[in-house]
Amino acid sequence: MSTTLQDCRALDAQDPLRALRELFLIPEGTIYLDGNSLGVMPRTAPARVADVVTREWGTDLIQSWNKNGWFAIPGRVGDKIARLIGAAPGTVVAADSTSINLFKVLSAALNLSAAEHPQRKRIVSERSNFPTDLYIAEALCKERGFELVLVEPEEIAAALTPEVAVLMLTHVNYRTGAMHDMPAVTAAAHAAGALMLWDLAHSAGAVPVDLTGSGADYAVGCGYKYLNGGPGAPAFVWVNPRHTDRFWQPLAGWWGHATPFAFTPDYQPAPGITRYQCGTQPMISLAALDCGVDTVLAAEAVGGMAALRKKSLALTDLFISLVDERCQGHGLGLATPMNHAQRGSQVCLTRDEGAYAIVQALIARGVVGDYRAGDGAKHKDILRFGFTPLYIGFEDVWHSVEHLKQVLESGEWKRAEFNQKHAVT
Repeated sequence: MSTTLQDCRALDAQDPLRALRELFLIPEGTIYLDGNSLGVMPRTAPARVADVVTREWGTDLIQSWNKNGWFAIPGRVGDKIARLIGAAPGTVVAADSTSINLFKVLSAALNLSAAEHPQRKRIVSERSNFPTDLYIAEALCKERGFELVLVEPEEIAAALTPEVAVLMLTHVNYRTGAMHDMPAVTAAAHAAGALMLWDLAHSAGAVPVDLTGSGADYAVGCGYKYLNGGPGAPAFVWVNPRHTDRFWQPLAGWWGHATPFAFTPDYQPAPGITRYQCGTQPMISLAALDCGVDTVLAAEAVGGMAALRKKSLALTDLFISLVDERCQGHGLGLATPMNHAQRGSQVCLTRDEGAYAIVQALIARGVVGDYRAGDGAKHKDILRFGFTPLYIGFEDVWHSVEHLKQVLESGEWKRAEFNQKHAVT
């Protein structure tokens, strides 16, 4: 029996998370399915950012480092993020970008491995990992004489040979939405004598994560996707406490110093995660990120990450089912796993022709997803749709599939304006 629009409205009426949508400023007429690239603006963000600019900066000026707690904000926001990723207080700091943080922790991991297992000279990652992760790893390999080995997901276990120092994976794949079993993969890496580094860019705030319980070694993540921190929001970094104080991170800036205002000429790393800061952090951006993280933490009152996960799976199940039912015969494939345990909070469709143009036609109709190019071999072009359960409802899913059906049936995606590639896809 097919799901109707009325069925979707009934599901929305019963949704315990439905009130959380009011925490966001969503443009009228927009169904926003791109929160896995850039989250929606929290309703509190404009006033909070304006207050930082006009009062804290404009009036209080340099006193704000003490008076308004600027100096402590990276750790304070980090502690909030820790609640979403299974980390202890004082083990996460919000700072810098995902790429910079990855450089820090991968460098530290290589130092740790070299101290204990100098014969291990290999980093293993997925071939379809997010490119910035691979670029950072490639650069470090060239600098240190390591080898970067890229494999398919099903080849990871076999790749964990005695030469491997670090297994570096993104928990939820950005192209497909496929999710690794974090505890099992981490245990396999450790059994092989390798360290485990996770990128949580598509996980934090979207799926339950337990870094402590899984025994992971290092993790980084993004602030502007499911954490709704705004474009270019600071990222975050976590280090297992058993490793934190063993090595410097390579970007030994003054904010990571034990006593930065002692102004000593030599570097003395701060204890704990604080040493993973580098230079002065961006207060305006951190204020916006704080607002974004608060929107996710608001779900704690109605079931927290478990409730968000339950709704996310229901939304993605519905989208997959409706596409299969209503868009048959239009060449769409499914790249996202059907198995709930292997699925993140997005659905990725494939098509041999016109994927980019179809996405552009949907955006023109107010259904905002995005496109990811294939590699001309194994990986096809992707129509990518993120489902953020904080602000996406079941009626949104029904209408998005209806628009997709109309775009495909009408052939409007073939229009010239939808086939002109933009710089950002």
